Amino acid sequence: MYARFIYCIRSLPVYRALPVRLHIAGPAWVLASRLSERLYMNMERAVVRCVPSESKLTISFVLDGSQKHMLRDQAEQLGCVLARIANNAAKGHGKAGKIKRNKADQCPAPKPVVRLSYNGEFVAEDAVNADAWQDGAVLHVGDCKYSVERNPPTLTTAELPASLLAGFPVCPKLRIEFGALDRCLFTWYKERVPDAEGDDCWVEAGDKRVFTPSNSDIGLRLKMRCTPGDGARLGSPVEVTTAAAVEAGPGACTFDNRHMYTNKLTVEPVVRVVSYNILADVYAQTEFSRTVLYPYCAPYALGIDYRQNLTKKELSGYNADILCLQEVDKGVFSDSLSPALDAFDLDGVFKIKERQHEGLATFFRRSRFAVLGRHDIALCDALSSDPLHADLLERISATPALRDKVLERSTVLQVTVLQSSKDLSRKLCVANTHLYWHPKGGHVRLIQMLVALKHLQWVISELHPGATLLFAGDFNSAPSSGVLQLVTQGDVAESHEDWASDGLEELCSMDASSPFRLVSACGEPAYTNYVGGFHGCLDYVLVEPSALEVDQVIPMPCHQEVTTHQALPSVSHPSDHIALVCDLIWK
Repeated sequence: MYARFIYCIRSLPVYRALPVRLHIAGPAWVLASRLSERLYMNMERAVVRCVPSESKLTISFVLDGSQKHMLRDQAEQLGCVLARIANNAAKGHGKAGKIKRNKADQCPAPKPVVRLSYNGEFVAEDAVNADAWQDGAVLHVGDCKYSVERNPPTLTTAELPASLLAGFPVCPKLRIEFGALDRCLFTWYKERVPDAEGDDCWVEAGDKRVFTPSNSDIGLRLKMRCTPGDGARLGSPVEVTTAAAVEAGPGACTFDNRHMYTNKLTVEPVVRVVSYNILADVYAQTEFSRTVLYPYCAPYALGIDYRQNLTKKELSGYNADILCLQEVDKGVFSDSLSPALDAFDLDGVFKIKERQHEGLATFFRRSRFAVLGRHDIALCDALSSDPLHADLLERISATPALRDKVLERSTVLQVTVLQSSKDLSRKLCVANTHLYWHPKGGHVRLIQMLVALKHLQWVISELHPGATLLFAGDFNSAPSSGVLQLVTQGDVAESHEDWASDGLEELCSMDASSPFRLVSACGEPAYTNYVGGFHGCLDYVLVEPSALEVDQVIPMPCHQEVTTHQALPSVSHPSDHIALVCDLIWK
């Protein structure tokens, strides 16, 4: 999925001072850091990584043209390290000056004087390493001086996607230590001509964290240079080059027109919400999917790299404050969506399904919300072990076939409680789920929803009083289903046909009620799922009307856009579902 450049913190190359750009325009700390680097233009760098929770520290520097990485005990005395450096220096000098001569003419190279100074005074050699190697100290090795940088901002991972499409954002996967990604400096380059070689084959193309190649970049590779920062210092830059060149995009996508309604961020008291089943790769890449479910979809358009390009562009273009996603592959969350959406001010949490490789992801705009708590559950575990559901478990246990089917399901409920950073009284209990899929599973979905609603009532009443419920997901339920009647009308009679959706053997009719009466914020679209053999409304964003009202619903793609390539997914749409997007406003 990504062209990888894993930048191991224990084998960092140590660079000379970073090049100074005279055209810098940015925060004062950037300029100050650049000017500080000028002072050390003629001084090598010694990078020290010292973390209190670890027993070892590392010292990395270049000695006689050779990269040195020393792993030493933090409690060891400084003198031991300096003596080791002196020995290494003497060996290096001996190798460098070695010429053909008789053994009798050879003599050991003298050891250079090695000292460490701080604030103009030499550090005592009986000082322990953890105290001795301070930021700003100077390591003296003979006539050479090294500027000591303790725990400088460091990129530990830098990766670029394997697939690049013109018109689609390229979001690097980055992990940083001792720094912040929003304090890093970025420069993007593109080749002057395809497959060019040499340092002069690159031309600068951008300076933001995310780069979107254009049609003029088709056939060219990209390179990203990232200099990690922490707001006060800049670390060693890392460069990553894409393995593949930019390819042509698919042209118009189903979500392009929708983005015209979401091209600006919302402001308090408006909250933009998206619910979207993005189609897990574990389901899209099976032989059954390719030949039976989606035979009309070009095989390359079912590939994860291609679909992730479309998904990331679609999601970023909605400028959502809250994203509830279903069918999220574990690797897609950690390696693709999280790093991509992080660049757009979105943090995410993930809940994997029991015994599965996919699950639920909830993202929220970190400048708007803070997490107060997470209260995820596996519905089968909650039903079987939580006293909250003892009465329901007893009731369905009278029908063993139904009980067993419910307890075998891997369905989970993701619950994330968010607090507005603008108004601390505004708390949202964001629930996200993907209910049982089977067409004859209406009775199972009813029981799953009863467990979910009971759990949500407990979270709101006992743990986060005053929180407002926002419940989104793929309910696999039509508007006329018992599940929708339960959540919107507040009760379902034992005579409802869904209790008998799979025959008499699993029949367990009961009158059921909900502690909430919710409203479908996006109404009842004609369909949210459109495949070759089925189309219908299965996905919902439900809200408490006493606290939230609908400001606007982003129009669904028109039928012609959905069916241009017969059905979904397609070369212009990454999933078999369609995202629900709406703007809610606090009352």
